Amino acid sequence: MPGDTTDTLGKGDVVSNESLANLLKEERRFAPPADLAAAANVTGAAYAQADADRLGFWAEQARRLTWDTEPTETLDWTNPPFAKWFADGKLNVAYNCVDRHVEAGNGDRVAIHFEGEPGDSRSITYAELKDEVSRAANALTELGVQAGDRVAVYLPMIPEAVVAMLACARVGAAHSVVFGGFSADAVASRIQDADAKLVITADGGYRRGKPSALKPAIDEAVAKCPQVEHVLVVRRTGQDTAFTEGRDVWWDEIVGRQSAEHAPQAFDAEHPLFILYTSGTTGKPKGILHTSGGYLTQASYTHHAVFDLKPESDVYWCTADIGWVTGHSYIVYGPLANGATQVMYEGTPDTPHQGRFWEVVQKYGVTVLYTAPTAIRTFMKWGDDIPAKFDLSSLRVLGSVGEPINPEAWVWYRKHIGGDRCPIVDTWWQTETGAMMISPLPGVTATKPGSAQRALPGIGATVVDDEGHEVPNGGGGYLVLTEPWPSMLRTIWGDDQRFVDTYWSRFEGKYFAGDGAKKDDDGDIWLLGRVDDVMLVSGHNISTTEVESALVSHPSVAEAAVVGAKDETTGQAIVAFVILRGSASETDTLVGELRNHVGATLGPIAKPKRIVPVQELPKTRSGKIMRRLLRDVAEDRAVGDVTTLADSSVMDLIQNKLPSASSED
Repeated sequence: MPGDTTDTLGKGDVVSNESLANLLKEERRFAPPADLAAAANVTGAAYAQADADRLGFWAEQARRLTWDTEPTETLDWTNPPFAKWFADGKLNVAYNCVDRHVEAGNGDRVAIHFEGEPGDSRSITYAELKDEVSRAANALTELGVQAGDRVAVYLPMIPEAVVAMLACARVGAAHSVVFGGFSADAVASRIQDADAKLVITADGGYRRGKPSALKPAIDEAVAKCPQVEHVLVVRRTGQDTAFTEGRDVWWDEIVGRQSAEHAPQAFDAEHPLFILYTSGTTGKPKGILHTSGGYLTQASYTHHAVFDLKPESDVYWCTADIGWVTGHSYIVYGPLANGATQVMYEGTPDTPHQGRFWEVVQKYGVTVLYTAPTAIRTFMKWGDDIPAKFDLSSLRVLGSVGEPINPEAWVWYRKHIGGDRCPIVDTWWQTETGAMMISPLPGVTATKPGSAQRALPGIGATVVDDEGHEVPNGGGGYLVLTEPWPSMLRTIWGDDQRFVDTYWSRFEGKYFAGDGAKKDDDGDIWLLGRVDDVMLVSGHNISTTEVESALVSHPSVAEAAVVGAKDETTGQAIVAFVILRGSASETDTLVGELRNHVGATLGPIAKPKRIVPVQELPKTRSGKIMRRLLRDVAEDRAVGDVTTLADSSVMDLIQNKLPSASSED
C-alpha cells in the first residue's frame, strides 16, 4: 500500500523497505572470469534447454549415473505432493559413488584428503574407499542389517562417517545421521522415531584441541531405545570408553576382518536412502525422507554445474559437518558420484590457530571452497591479515551455504579469500529440497553481492504474495517452488499428513519453503530469512518450540517465549524470555544454569545467547504470545503495534528489564 514503510512477511518478521532499498540498489556486478566461462561445465544454454523440456532435461541428467535398470519414466506426479522420479529404474547409490570410478581406471585418484584437528592426516584413494565400504557393508550384514532397516550414525568428521553412510546405501539400509553436538535426549528421540536397530558412533572426536567424548551420549540414548541391537564404535581418540558386551562392537575389529569383496545390489530409484531430522514449528523434529535415484541425480548435477567441478584437476572442500544435509549432499553423495577429490577436516576454524582453514587450503591446493556466511563473518572479525599470510592462489570458485549472506561479507570473501578473481556461488536450498535450488552459475552469471539470483536450470521457483500470486520485479513476499524436482523430500518419516500440512497447504499446488524473499528489478531473488517459528542459527534450523519446551522442563521456569534476533555473526541468535516460578530468584547463576539446561536437553547449538527473566509475556486477549514484539525488544528497535495485547504495559516492563539481561557467547 502507498505509504507503507515495511513489508510484513509473516509471524512478525518485518523487513524495512529502507534497508531493502539499500540492499537492492547494489550496482556492483561481477562477470565470470573469461577463462572459466570459456571452459565451463554448464553454459547459459542449459536454462533454455530446461525451459523447453524440463522433464527431458532431468532425464538427461539422470544419465550421469550408472543404472542397473535404465528408467523409462521420469516423473510420476499423479498423486501430488507425493512424487516419484525415475521410478522404474534401479541402481545402487554406493556403486555410483565408488565402484564405477575404480572400474573406469580412476582407482588411484584420491577421494578424500582427511585432515584431523590434531594435525594427523591421511589420503584415501577411490580403490581404498571401495574396499573399506565393501568391508563395512559386510560387517553391517553380519550384524543383521538388511535392506529396508534404519541405521543411526553419530560420528565426528572422520572418513569412517563417509564409509558408514555409503555402506548403509550399499546394503539398502536408510541411514539417519545425527549431528555429533546433539544431546542424548535428542539422539534418543531420533533413534526412536526412525526405529533404528544399529547405531554407529565413536569413542569421541577432537574439538578445540582436546578429545570430546561421543560414546557416553549414545549409551544414555540407547538405554531408552530397546530396539537397538548393536552399537558399532570407531576408535578415534583412544579415550576410556564404557563397553557393553554383546551389544557394543569395535569398528576396527569387525570391519577389519571382513572381505573387501561385496556385490552391490540394485534398488528401486524410490528406495529410501536416508532420513535426516530437522526442526519444525512444533517441538517434534521432522524426519525428512530422501530416496535414491532422483536425489543422487540432482546432487550430482548441481555439484557438477554450480562448482564447475573438474574431477581430474580440482581439489574441493566443503567445510560443513556430516550431520547436516550439506554434508550429505556436498561431502558424500554429490562429490563422490562425480569422482571428485575432496578435503575433509575434523576440527574448528580456530584450532590450533585462526588461520587453520587457510593453512588447509594452502596444504592441499584447494580449488573450490564451500562454506557458510557464519564462518565468513567470523573470519572478517578476526582480521584481513590472517588469510593474507597464506597462499590462496589455488582457489578458483567460492561457495556460500546456510543462510543469506550479507553483501559486506560477500565482498570480503571475494576480495580476501578469492583474490578478487573467484566467482562466488551463493546457494539457496534446504534439508527438504535435498540439493541446490537457487544459485548463480560460475561461468554464466554476473553475480550480485548478497543475491542467490535465480533458480537453477530445471527448477521452478518464484516469490508470491499472501494470496499466492507471483509478485512483480521489485516486489517481496514468500519464496515458493512451483514444480516438483528430483531431489525433493518424499514425505516426513511416518507422517504423510504432516508432510502435506507443513509444506503444501499454505499455497495451493506450491511448495512453501518458510523463507521470505524479494525480487529485484532484474527479477533476481534475494533471500530474507525465515518467516515462521523456526530460527536459522549458523545455518541450522532450530525450533522456537523446542527451546521453549526445554526451558519449561527446568523446575525454575514457569513459562518461556523464544525468538530469533538478528546477529552479525550467526545470522540469528536465540533470545529467551522466561517467567520464573515463585520460589526461584533471578540471578546470573540461574541464567547460566538455564542455558546449560537447554544445552544438555537439545545440544550446545540450541543454547540461548540471552535469557531475560520477566514478570509477564506479551499476550493477546486469546492468550497467544506476541513474539513479534519480543523480537522488536531483542533487536533493540521501536516496539510495534501493541493494541491487540491484553495488557500493553507488559512491554514497558520487559523493555525496562533488558539492560540487565544476561548473555553469554
